[in-house]
Amino acid sequence: MAKKQRKNSGGTPATVALTEAGTAFTVHAYEHDPASPSYGEEAAEALGVSPGRVFKTLVADVDGELTVAVVPVAGQLDLKALASAVGGKRAAMADPAAAERTTGYVRGGISPLGQRKRLRTVLDASASEHATICVSAGRRGLEVELSPADLAALTSAVVAPIGRA
Repeated sequence: MAKKQRKNSGGTPATVALTEAGTAFTVHAYEHDPASPSYGEEAAEALGVSPGRVFKTLVADVDGELTVAVVPVAGQLDLKALASAVGGKRAAMADPAAAERTTGYVRGGISPLGQRKRLRTVLDASASEHATICVSAGRRGLEVELSPADLAALTSAVVAPIGRA
């Protein structure tokens, strides 16, 4: 994978963060369909990538603290497992407006990288089964492909089994 130099070329905060960190990544763009029922499955289909390699970024509230969960688009987030992974008791999906305001991204384009306020992050353990995974690059219709280890390192993520089929 080649590094994409995006710093001064209109990159998103996610691609700028990757470039500044010196991380190898590839940007994949596709035409987003606003009528698509699932942003993640749309990305997997448009990119010709298995839904198990495309990960969605969800924001949850764990005991009053916003927490990012990165799980395969082919599955769902297990809220109990997420709470357990960060030593919490209860988790619920965050209010979408709060998620957008805190991360600086719009729903369907929230990236685990380059967030306005860095949130505690948990990456589903299934990511380690792949050499690379795709996550949102910070806007609908734009994905970034990178190694799961790099994503975990850049976000200081806990890696735990938080997804379910």
